[in-house]
Amino acid sequence: MGFLKYFLIFIPISIVADLMKVSPMWLFLLSSLAIIPLAGVMGEATEEISFYSGPRIGGFLNATFGNATELIISFFALKAGLFDVVKASIAGSVIGNILLVLGASMLVGGIRYKVQKFNKKVVEVSASMLLFAVIGLTIPAIFTHTIKTEALTARYEWLSIGIAIAMFIIYLLGLYFSFYTHKDLYGSEHQESGEAKWSLKKSITVLILATIAVALESEFLVSSVEPMTHTLGLSEFFVGIIIIPIIGNAAEHSTAVLMAAKNKMDVAVEIAIGSSLQIILFVAPILIFISLLFKPMSIIFNEFELVAMIVSVLIVNRVASDGESNWLEGVQLIAVYIIIAISFLI
Repeated sequence: MGFLKYFLIFIPISIVADLMKVSPMWLFLLSSLAIIPLAGVMGEATEEISFYSGPRIGGFLNATFGNATELIISFFALKAGLFDVVKASIAGSVIGNILLVLGASMLVGGIRYKVQKFNKKVVEVSASMLLFAVIGLTIPAIFTHTIKTEALTARYEWLSIGIAIAMFIIYLLGLYFSFYTHKDLYGSEHQESGEAKWSLKKSITVLILATIAVALESEFLVSSVEPMTHTLGLSEFFVGIIIIPIIGNAAEHSTAVLMAAKNKMDVAVEIAIGSSLQIILFVAPILIFISLLFKPMSIIFNEFELVAMIVSVLIVNRVASDGESNWLEGVQLIAVYIIIAISFLI
């Protein structure tokens, strides 16, 4: 957590701001600053629980709760009918993890160490699954973008549900692969040493309270998105693809960079790629299923979101090919992310 714990003061401040009906821009900012440390608290609580549950269940909990903050934010966005923001945040998380987080990790680690090595086999498995996932999103999008709108009938509404089911099954099989049949490949990542600092009761209590607080702050955040974007002249795409992923994954991002600085590039790369994989194969399908409770959301992304994700995944596969990284590769990844961010801002 480190300095992020001081951001917890923004929780009561944001609640007071909401009661006082302050400007949506200020409410958006305050709730964002409150969510960042809460995501870190959830991650820390999950890590503590893993000491009691064992490496396998602990690994599953980390995978499940790793993107819980963004899942909660997206739930409220779905409820508010902000489908473009939700889909943009899915694409933005993938792009941000691969380009910004991995790039920052390589840059920081590369400044301290000339060359950093990571487990090539593990990264190749994750990168291949990520490529499959993006292909799964691309094919239906190309299909719907190349036929006339009036040709779409009601049966195509089930297209997204079918894709979501296929991706979720692949996610479960991926967990089985990494925690059972090929756990030897992952080694240290799933068998971290150390002792629990909290009791199991405290860990579970903290996790529940942090989740409730994230839900409250997410409702503030989502309610202020539309008026805030109108006030500042920003597009909802920019908020979804750049701002929300950074807010929801800030704690996880800082962990990846710190691991790289300690020459633990294996962990940093796995956080960046693994988180992207969870977003597409776990979070996106869950959101599709949840949307059935309100208004069904399609999993069809626009052309620019697709191109940005495809380019990002191809870059990861290229980076994974040699099992090494340096600071220049980090700069290049960050530069591509900045170009994409500017494009969405305009």
